[in-house]
Amino acid sequence: MTLFDLTGRTALVTGGGRGIGRMAALGLLQAGARVLIASRKLADCEATAAELAHLGTIEPLAADLSTHEGCVALATEVAGRVDALDVLVNNAGAVWGAPFAEFPPSAWDKVLDLNLKAPFYLTQELAGLLREAATPESPARVLNIGSIDGLRVPALPNYSYSSAKAALHHLTRVLAVELGPDIAVNAIAPGPFASKMMAATLDAEQATFEKVAPLGRIGRDEDIAGAVVYLSSAASSYVTGAVLPVDGGLSVASLI
Repeated sequence: MTLFDLTGRTALVTGGGRGIGRMAALGLLQAGARVLIASRKLADCEATAAELAHLGTIEPLAADLSTHEGCVALATEVAGRVDALDVLVNNAGAVWGAPFAEFPPSAWDKVLDLNLKAPFYLTQELAGLLREAATPESPARVLNIGSIDGLRVPALPNYSYSSAKAALHHLTRVLAVELGPDIAVNAIAPGPFASKMMAATLDAEQATFEKVAPLGRIGRDEDIAGAVVYLSSAASSYVTGAVLPVDGGLSVASLI
């Protein structure tokens, strides 16, 4: 086995039909894993599964993770398909932007339910399957997809989003302590990547991001794919409780 080989492993990626989730699924497939992708929009998952099927086994699932019941339902579906789960990528999320004076209660409820509560509920429900995959040499893995907006004060008025991502980073540390040694829990904090969620922001700000970022560009699919494979593989068997920025250096760059 090589450090980055995931042959024989099984992974679940939430929000796997597009954007960061699709990038994660791509990397896992290329490394040899069987990948289940889940989304509220089953059509997105089916389209992604069809596009990536030549790389390996990928299975689309429908899931609404905005409620505890939806998280339980997805965990039950996964348990009916696999005997053990090596990797859980908690990626499904939502964003909401509005001026401070107009920011509504619904913006807190929707974003916290999906971006913070769902990763906890799903990890809780799938902990048994994750422990089944763990070995003394290599723990099972939970990867929480955070954001650089949870590492620094964002320029945009996305109060609930940035707060939820900062909380998810800390929940990652808490769960790393709670679930070790059988399960390693880490987070990835992406910067700007081409995705539907980021489309409007990139239309307005991509040139600024590229000017400010020390590496001079926005993210590419392989940047997320590589980070996910690293944190899912033997290469990171001694890493837990970490938050890895994948942002070209934006989170440490001065905006002045």
